[in-house]
Amino acid sequence: MHSPIGGTRVSLRRILWATDFSTCSEAALQYAMAIASRYGAHLYLAHVVRPESFDFVVPEAVTALLEEARRGAEEQMARILVTGRLRGVSHQVIIGVGMLWPVLSKLVQEHEIDMIVAGTHGRTGFRKLLLGSMAQEIFRNAPCPVLTVGPKVHGDLGDGIKARRILFATNFSPASESSANYAVSLARENQADLTLMHVVEEGDDLSAGRRMEVMDSVGRQLRELLPTEKEAEREPEFEVEFGSPSELILKAAEEHKADFIVLGIRRPTHLFGHPTSDTAYQVVCEAGCPVLTVPCDPAAKEASQASRIES
Repeated sequence: MHSPIGGTRVSLRRILWATDFSTCSEAALQYAMAIASRYGAHLYLAHVVRPESFDFVVPEAVTALLEEARRGAEEQMARILVTGRLRGVSHQVIIGVGMLWPVLSKLVQEHEIDMIVAGTHGRTGFRKLLLGSMAQEIFRNAPCPVLTVGPKVHGDLGDGIKARRILFATNFSPASESSANYAVSLARENQADLTLMHVVEEGDDLSAGRRMEVMDSVGRQLRELLPTEKEAEREPEFEVEFGSPSELILKAAEEHKADFIVLGIRRPTHLFGHPTSDTAYQVVCEAGCPVLTVPCDPAAKEASQASRIES
């Protein structure tokens, strides 16, 4: 049995927007600003100048090129600030130089970042999963939740962020339990409709009777993820499907007109190191709305393991 999620409000005090100044990053900035404004969070606007970009340049020219790239990044950030879009949002620009993730990781730790927001290219490639080098680095390493904004997401938010419909897809792993609190909290905070979904990956054909048994069992597990206390939230919906998780999650998001998808993931040790991360990659690349991926909370993982041992 999974532990019910409590009614704790998610706290977002410090948000990091990581950019490579691409069109995808620009769309992600709209969401970063809107979320920072909504939660009263401090927004860090970060770009990393990467020495490996000059691997084929003669050593004596690298220093000058890095300095030129750093100045170029500062000018790009200045263009963003001069528009006045960040007026009313507490913010700070950070230009780092070095390997991408080590630099970002240091920022995450030093500033106690609660969420990273990044744009994704969503291109198809090897195994049809290619987010773009920056998003890949963040996706596979970040210890905090990551909001990814793909190329199919509309970046013009007009009067602000709208979260009227939230789709939470879970495989009942410890990582998914950690992310349930985010989905429930976001739904409550925005008085949004919440759908909890699980996809049963089909192996052998199941009889109609067996399917009903599985659906009943999964439905109970989905309900167990909700807070035990009754509050004035909207009644959530529950959805159990059979087939390909990524395809059915994307289909459900489209049918429900979801404004956000929330997924729990275990960060893989390498890019394609875990089947569940393949599902998350596919959803992130192709979703028509932002996708919030929440890594496994170590405490939740230990509790889950202890529960399995006791049972």
